[in-house]
Amino acid sequence: MTSAPVRADDGPLLRMGDPAGRRLLATTILGSGMAFLDGTIANVALPRIGRDLHADLAGLQWVVNGYTLTLAALILVGGSLGDRFGRKKVYGAGIAAFAVTSALAALSPTIQILVGARMLQGVAAALLTPGSLAMLQASFRKEDRMKAIGAWTGMLGIATAAGPLVGGWLVGIEWRLAFWINVPLAAVVLWLLRTAPESKDDEASTHFDVPGLVLAPVALAGITWTLTAWPNDGAELRTVLPLVVGVLAAVAFVVVERRTEHPMVQPSLFADRVFTVINLVTLAVYAALAGSFFFLAVYLQVSGGWTPLAAGAATVPVSLIMLVLASRFGGVATRFGARLPMMAGSALLAVGLGWLALAPDHPTYLTQLLPGILLMGFGLSMLVAPLTGTVLAAAPDHEAGLASGINNAVSRTAGLLAIAALPLVVGLSGDQYRVGHEVARAYRSSMWVCAALVAVGLLLTVAVGGRQIDQVTSAPENDSPPATT
Repeated sequence: MTSAPVRADDGPLLRMGDPAGRRLLATTILGSGMAFLDGTIANVALPRIGRDLHADLAGLQWVVNGYTLTLAALILVGGSLGDRFGRKKVYGAGIAAFAVTSALAALSPTIQILVGARMLQGVAAALLTPGSLAMLQASFRKEDRMKAIGAWTGMLGIATAAGPLVGGWLVGIEWRLAFWINVPLAAVVLWLLRTAPESKDDEASTHFDVPGLVLAPVALAGITWTLTAWPNDGAELRTVLPLVVGVLAAVAFVVVERRTEHPMVQPSLFADRVFTVINLVTLAVYAALAGSFFFLAVYLQVSGGWTPLAAGAATVPVSLIMLVLASRFGGVATRFGARLPMMAGSALLAVGLGWLALAPDHPTYLTQLLPGILLMGFGLSMLVAPLTGTVLAAAPDHEAGLASGINNAVSRTAGLLAIAALPLVVGLSGDQYRVGHEVARAYRSSMWVCAALVAVGLLLTVAVGGRQIDQVTSAPENDSPPATT
């Protein structure tokens, strides 16, 4: 039996149709969307950044991975801080810090300074990202949570997929505008946040897991450094040593979290089979998404010769489909269980990636790209809301921030490792990202790898068992809302 959400203002739980519920949803969507948008805009900006700041492929990978590294490593801290001090308060602090660090990124004169600013952006994003889902989980009635998460997912899908379009337009003018845009967006979010309800966990620990806080980024940084540097440097000491340090830090992190009295990652959550397996599904699916969007943006510009705006516009159908359908599939998962939508969505997503893998060096959009992009949109609409809702539903409500943080850390780690490893796996390095046929070859291989990752996620979903998934996600009859006309 789970504990009830703790609302600091002791007010009633919100409904989706209430004005307060809509304001909270808008606040969380816009704030989280800003962080998601920033990540996807960066992909479109990479060729221009490389040209202006004279960066090689490894430098461009770190523009993306520097942000993802600190976000993935610290997002659990952001979730636990929200549980302890108030999710609204920590979310607001993250929004303000994100605006400041975005300005630093926009002003960066070298690739090294830009990577440093992106790492600071990731720290700010680690404060705001888990708070959005945790506020929804703690503030909405149970029967409205999956719908709220579906709406949140659908709109964030728009931010993720529309990021290349917005980024393409901005980058066509000046790539630094892709970071400046966060400043006014943050101001709007902070204004909307004033009326949001506060929530926290009064039983949250007052101790920090300092060893875990140190070991997590060391592990991710070491492994990521090796994967990024290996294509250029090979098996040299400066490449292998960070890998050894990273693996040892990862092992030490697991040992510390199992033995410490106040762990950053609560091992008891992973005693739930659904929570564990669905996080593994998240790892596979989000690795595929990050890798495919990264390569698609570079491929369309370098191999296809498209402008940044045209390359960004290619994925707009994904955002439109998710806008219409993601919330609906969240409602379907609440009524009938999440397993079937997750399985069907994974299958469609894998087929869509396979279709994109068949594109030639100079693709035709309507026949060689659009069908695959449409399949991705339908697949993501069916998959993402039930996937996220299942992870949160499998955890106690009073640990919503921690559960959200773990799931977000898993998804960010997946993207971090995918973007670091895929160029190595498909044989792209150095300045080859400037050569059209080399990029096209690597793109096709990467899409097949991403399709295989989604297929692994599908097999894991099948293996966990439909009854277990459906039991944690379906709203019980006595919690159903009264009938309305």
